[in-house]
Amino acid sequence: MRSTPPNLSLPIQTESITPDQAITVVASLHDEAGPMVALSFFYWATEYPKFRHFMRFYIVLTTCLIETGNIDRAHEVMQCMVRNFAPIGRLGEAVSMVIEMQNQGLAPSTYTLNCVLRVGAEMGLVEVAEQVFDEMSQRGVSPDCCSFKLMVVAYCRMGRVSETDRWLCAMLERGFVVDNATCTMVISAFCEKGRGNRALWLFKKWVEMGLTPNVINFTCLIDGLCKRGSIKQAFEMLEEMVGKGWKPNVYTHTALIDGMCKKGWTDKAFRLFLKLVRSDNYKPNVHTYTSMITGYCKEGKLNRAEMLLSRMQEQGLLPNDNTYTSLINGHCKVGNFHRAYELLDILEGLTPSIGPYNAFVDGLCKKGRVEEACKLLRRGFDRGVRADAVTYSILMTENCKHVDTRQALAFFSKMIKAGITDIHPYTTLIAAFCRQSEMQESEWLFDDTIKLGLVPTRETYTSMICGYCRDGNATMAEKFFNRMSEHGCAPDSIAYGALISGLCKESNLNAARSFYNAMLDKGLAPCEVTRLTIAYEYCKKDESSTAMVLLDRLDKKLWIRTVNTLIRKLCSERKVDLAASFFHKLYDKDQNVDRVTLAGFMTACYDSNKYALVSDLSERISKGIG
Repeated sequence: MRSTPPNLSLPIQTESITPDQAITVVASLHDEAGPMVALSFFYWATEYPKFRHFMRFYIVLTTCLIETGNIDRAHEVMQCMVRNFAPIGRLGEAVSMVIEMQNQGLAPSTYTLNCVLRVGAEMGLVEVAEQVFDEMSQRGVSPDCCSFKLMVVAYCRMGRVSETDRWLCAMLERGFVVDNATCTMVISAFCEKGRGNRALWLFKKWVEMGLTPNVINFTCLIDGLCKRGSIKQAFEMLEEMVGKGWKPNVYTHTALIDGMCKKGWTDKAFRLFLKLVRSDNYKPNVHTYTSMITGYCKEGKLNRAEMLLSRMQEQGLLPNDNTYTSLINGHCKVGNFHRAYELLDILEGLTPSIGPYNAFVDGLCKKGRVEEACKLLRRGFDRGVRADAVTYSILMTENCKHVDTRQALAFFSKMIKAGITDIHPYTTLIAAFCRQSEMQESEWLFDDTIKLGLVPTRETYTSMICGYCRDGNATMAEKFFNRMSEHGCAPDSIAYGALISGLCKESNLNAARSFYNAMLDKGLAPCEVTRLTIAYEYCKKDESSTAMVLLDRLDKKLWIRTVNTLIRKLCSERKVDLAASFFHKLYDKDQNVDRVTLAGFMTACYDSNKYALVSDLSERISKGIG
């Protein structure tokens, strides 16, 4: 921190001296009047750009301070140089001089390192900050907890959770624990990027290492768990929070209510809501009411939603854009556009945002009232509302639904001209081209997202994988599948299923089997098409034993359903011997024979003159009944 020098009356006008003369003055003052007077002149001079950005001015004063043993003051001047040079794009030059001063007897300090890291982080120059961290560490500077925290916070603010995690691991290795504010920031960022499990693990680790979590930390984690649908874990965290002596506040309860409503548990959410209503300490706020209203609207319980709206207004709470958006969306879904228009009229008197218009336009488009939707949008534009990425996504989706990619591209061009860059409209258009097997256009759009610095989502990647598999290019599909981790995307059962089907079509069964097993290892359940496809492909190659091994990894219910379907498919292909072997295994597991499967099997056997197969199976079934 900069010292506060004594107030001195310096009868010097900035116009009367040059930077070179200022150097002479500061050196003379240091030698004749002492370092504090020199520092007073220095801070007065650096208020003016011509002195502030003159590097030799800093170097001369720092050298003088080093010679008289004022090392802390010398560091202070170097830190001042870093802060003043960074805004004009000369951070690298300033840092180089800080390191160079080691040759003059001023070894870089941890405090100076942290100053550089803080300035670099504030300017978004995290790569530069990281280089400085490494170089100073190599020169003997010992980074402290603050050094690591600055890097964590910098990457976290940029949403780069992989790099954030790397620095957090480095902190843990050295036994450093984050503070409560950083804890909240990390949890929020990780949960937002779909890495709630990692956030939970880090939280528990920090608590083990001595962090005393507060109500904000717990609430943030509860909110993150609720947003990903882990309501049970959220309530377990609530119990832990209460056990540590913290009382949940309105924000904690709102997070739980919102999570339950998103899960479709509005009745349970309402019981918790009533608990808040009856509480003497906390009362539901706008967000609490909005969460309940949104939950009821999703379930089509518009009367209850409207009742809560009235109750909310009676309490003196003003509904916000999200409240009206949910209500408009709910009424549009049930076709009550009259009430939706009434709500929009109310909202237009309160300077609305684009959100409610998007909900209305989406509802109209889904009912086939596209012209009316466009007219409504123009009405919004006349009131100063501007289209956002969601608006364009809705319009593009509607055109893509009718295979009108030309019009979708027209909207896409308007979006680009409006300066809107968002991954979701790109994903909408990529998916449309992929469905039409126009992979060159899809690839061009995908590359464009990367150039713009957008982060492809799981849906973006899945569309590309499905498109390439549909196009008979499983190699490219696998390439995109493997790239998902670059952007923190974890493939789901749809992505795995598409790739497995694509590999099966190209008879690359070894690779398909590998991805199938990897999918199950991650706890993902393959859909019936995936299960049936890979099993049938092995059966076609007379490797029914391998097919059975793959199916044996399924739980009993899925196994029975899949084998029943497989038997019927084999029978339709007149592969009755294979069908018989699977039927016997099926009967071993479940003696409640599916009548449709049995009838199909018997018909296929008779058509193929395989009467003995029918006889054997009938005998087993009759013995089981007896």
